[in-house]
Amino acid sequence: MDLFSPLTLGDYSLSNRIVMAPMTRSRSNTEAVQSELAVEYYESRADGGLLITEGTGPSAMGMGYARTPGIYNDEQIAAWRKVTDAVHAKGGKIFLQIMHVGRIAHSANRTIAAAPIAPSSIRAAGQMWTDSQGMQPNDLPRALETAEIPGVIAEFASATTNALAAGFDGVELHAASGYLPNQFLSAGANQRTDAYGGSLENRIRFVVETLQAMVAAAGSAGKVGIKVSPGMKFNDIADADPMPTFIALANAISPIGLAYLHLMRTGIGSEAALRAAYNGTLLVGGGYGKAEANQVLAAGAAEGVVFGTSYLANSDLVKRFATDAPLNTPEASTFYTPGPKGYTDYPTLG
Repeated sequence: MDLFSPLTLGDYSLSNRIVMAPMTRSRSNTEAVQSELAVEYYESRADGGLLITEGTGPSAMGMGYARTPGIYNDEQIAAWRKVTDAVHAKGGKIFLQIMHVGRIAHSANRTIAAAPIAPSSIRAAGQMWTDSQGMQPNDLPRALETAEIPGVIAEFASATTNALAAGFDGVELHAASGYLPNQFLSAGANQRTDAYGGSLENRIRFVVETLQAMVAAAGSAGKVGIKVSPGMKFNDIADADPMPTFIALANAISPIGLAYLHLMRTGIGSEAALRAAYNGTLLVGGGYGKAEANQVLAAGAAEGVVFGTSYLANSDLVKRFATDAPLNTPEASTFYTPGPKGYTDYPTLG
């Protein structure tokens, strides 16, 4: 088994095991409507086994960064439909990553005046870019009331419905990188004393219930995946011993029968632990090259490998892997800038 072996993933048959990682690219407009440039960006990568989009907000409350897309109104759905139509015309499969930022937000990047929400009213350390004010500290969030939580979960379900209406083959819950689901999982960010905080069982509850709601909205568990990043300290998530939480989560979600668990490695040995705890399809990402990816697949340590910046800089990554061609070097200075530079202008073979 290698990168070019076919794969059954959830409800779908993939032509290969090369997966494009969800990567924020900040090309949307101020109303969270996806750019026309995104059509070319995703279409040109459609020969990958699966494309996972950049993080996309399920609601206005779920937005926090400059120029990131949403999936909560008709204009946004229509813009994404152009992307999915283009990918499907090339024979590709594409999932939408649903990302609620929770406390990782600044008012200058939002279309609503309300404070961001989080499990607890704890400001995340660090700053984020705003187009109007430059770098700014994250806003102080408001702690969700227990009675509000079902409504937040319903936003993820609604986003799932909207994603399928936009033509996506499925959705991925972003429960990594310090965003709202990860905030509930974290003993540092989550200091609640109700059914959604405190014990390990309570801290995984929000994520489990959200996945269940997304599966119900999708009509099939095979159209829903989840991303986790145990041990990643990004966005002020810091747990002294995160693995018991993620093993418990893997055990809890295994019976759901999701399309996949997407694991970003963070150097704490989470790959082997979650391989043992999770009984479904495992995708792994985090700096893999072709040779290492093939080793992982051959060993049965995962079913697919997720590529990030190498796919960003090489729209023809599949062809380059197939021919052992050299790869373009990603230009970090243009990862999040508006316009085509560093987005649709990397050179291709030939």
